[in-house]
Amino acid sequence: MMNIAEIKKRIPHRYPFLLVDRVTKIGETTLEAYKNVSVNEEFFNGHFPDYPIMPGVLIVEGMAQALGLLVNADDEPITPLFASIESAKFKKPVVPGDRLVYEVEVIKARRSIVKGRGVAKVDGEVVATADLMFAIMKK
Repeated sequence: MMNIAEIKKRIPHRYPFLLVDRVTKIGETTLEAYKNVSVNEEFFNGHFPDYPIMPGVLIVEGMAQALGLLVNADDEPITPLFASIESAKFKKPVVPGDRLVYEVEVIKARRSIVKGRGVAKVDGEVVATADLMFAIMKK
């Protein structure tokens, strides 16, 4: 388990771009975390005011942040830099009031390159999936 203070020690993201509120499970190669999606999120002002939907790129970013937390076993701050996003699929919209659950898995880690897979769910239903690769820059 990791609360918001512990999350902020490990990755550099801050409001309005910190998209992980809490980590609920950590294994050697897997992690589960969530974000409570609030109607007060800044991005809802433009996406879309009359029918607020969380942008898909932010769902993918949240999965990447969760993956960054997983690969940072120690407390050393890191910056995960996207190298690629593949096979991203969006199945259902994420709206205010949803609890967006990220399930991520490291597929391969070599030096400072990490390949992983992410699944985002709301109420147990898959809303998005993606294969992610990023480079880790240590501070």
